[in-house]
Amino acid sequence: MVGYFQRQSTNNGVIKNTGFDMAVSIRVLSDSNLQSLLDLQQVIACVEAAYVEKSRKQARLFGMVTEEIHKGRAEMDIKSGVIQSERVFGLKLVSWFSENAQKGLPNITGMMMLFDLATGLPKAMLNANYLTAMRTGAAGALGIKHLANKESTVLLLIGTGGQAVFQIAATLSAVPRIDRVLILDPLDYCHAVEFQQKIKCELRKIPNDFQDLGNSKWFQRIESTVFEAVDSAKVALKDAQVVITVTPSRKPLIYRSWVLPGTHFSCVGADMEGKQEIESRIFSTARVFVDDVTQATACGETQHAFREGLVTQDHLIEMGDLILNGALGRQSAEDITIFDTTGIALQDLMVASHAVNKAEMVNIGTLVEL
Repeated sequence: MVGYFQRQSTNNGVIKNTGFDMAVSIRVLSDSNLQSLLDLQQVIACVEAAYVEKSRKQARLFGMVTEEIHKGRAEMDIKSGVIQSERVFGLKLVSWFSENAQKGLPNITGMMMLFDLATGLPKAMLNANYLTAMRTGAAGALGIKHLANKESTVLLLIGTGGQAVFQIAATLSAVPRIDRVLILDPLDYCHAVEFQQKIKCELRKIPNDFQDLGNSKWFQRIESTVFEAVDSAKVALKDAQVVITVTPSRKPLIYRSWVLPGTHFSCVGADMEGKQEIESRIFSTARVFVDDVTQATACGETQHAFREGLVTQDHLIEMGDLILNGALGRQSAEDITIFDTTGIALQDLMVASHAVNKAEMVNIGTLVEL
């Protein structure tokens, strides 16, 4: 709702009109609101649609902003863009403060802002934490859905942080053939064991209308999957046909000599300059797919192979192009495939737009007048 009121001021005792101020009511959605609004199947569909709209030139990204606030200790990142088909534009601002954990606060926090494309007026503000976790999980899973060998049944997950749960959830949802998950913490095997013990409970907390049959089928899917903590990536790669890496590593955790033909990688953790999870030599013989070519070569897993001359931008295929034309994907069962997902603003915008539309229908959230 938009309301107008005339503002007046005095100058030497004379009242003059100075123009109009505008009061705008926007919807504010908290993390708990979003947990009640977002279903994993719907989020996967939103992320897939975001890729397609980008490839159809119905959506575009704006330049990223990354700035250090306190050198080596705090950083701010802004990702933004526009989706014409959804009639929205907006941004997500995420901050990282390394010392927050010592204060009992989260290291990473974020805020999403959504605007109306026709008027420029703000539509909504959203807590970005749960939204980001869901859309990032969806992206990793879509890499497997569209690129892994159809016979793949074993997933190796490297990383046991908060995002790991969402990667598993989205993969089990989008790729029904996966029935075994190997869990590796590159720093501490005990963390992998602890993660294995709690993963089924954590997965049940994520709303998922699995195959449009409801949460009961989703719970059955969770129970039928085998979870196993492992202590060696080299050994685990002998069994796993699919790998998701989701760590903050700045050095390779997997080397080319360990990788068998036909392996697929969804690389999730490398989302800023300097991060790296797999040896760059793997790129030299792989088919490589990305969210966005410019972003992947600047701050994704691809950055190292690109700078070393192992791949060029011409070798990179965007996920939206693959979804629209499956012939661009895996060419044989022997192909090594990599999906480098750095996370793009269009994912956030599409999921946010879906959440806001749903919130308006059921009247969830808080209306605030600005």
